[in-house]
Amino acid sequence: MIKKVKKKRENFFRENYSKSWGYIKESRNFIWSIVALFFISVIVGFLYQPQIVIDAILSYIKDILAKTEGMSSLRMIGFIFINNIQSGFFGIVLGILLGLFPVLATFANGYIVGYVSSSAISSSGAISLLSLIPHGIFELPAIFISFGMGLKFGTFIFYKDKIKHFNKFFINSLRVFVFVVLPFLIIAAIIEGCLISFLK
Repeated sequence: MIKKVKKKRENFFRENYSKSWGYIKESRNFIWSIVALFFISVIVGFLYQPQIVIDAILSYIKDILAKTEGMSSLRMIGFIFINNIQSGFFGIVLGILLGLFPVLATFANGYIVGYVSSSAISSSGAISLLSLIPHGIFELPAIFISFGMGLKFGTFIFYKDKIKHFNKFFINSLRVFVFVVLPFLIIAAIIEGCLISFLK
């Protein structure tokens, strides 16, 4: 009996994991569109920095630093994980609005990365960018996948059978979120939280 339950559970995870990657492959054009937009916005943020935007970014960073001040590694990991999971989840769900939210969120995130990279190079040289790499190894793919799912989700409105495609895109996107994105975000939060605590 125990063996049957264990095997059933293993089959459940294997089947859903396989379906998740299958849907990611099916949605690759949307994901690559998000990746392209992200790197375009990084370049824009690196080269074009109006003062009003810089002030908004610095205020945002200052707020984050204030919230995380004095946090232990464990609390930092939890803080990062919750923030990332919210970004990924809302990137999918709010994609219902013609995919506008994931597009805007991608551009905003890319712009901030571009600005931070520019500031890091100005103050410490290009070598300082190496410290940003560990933050994005798992986090960026997870966010790209989530936002790609959200972008695709918003296209249900253009199909003749809207309800059918709404259900298909929504269910598959949530499956991807649970079986692929969440594990990536857990690993990303652990790496980033430990690294930030270490550098403090």
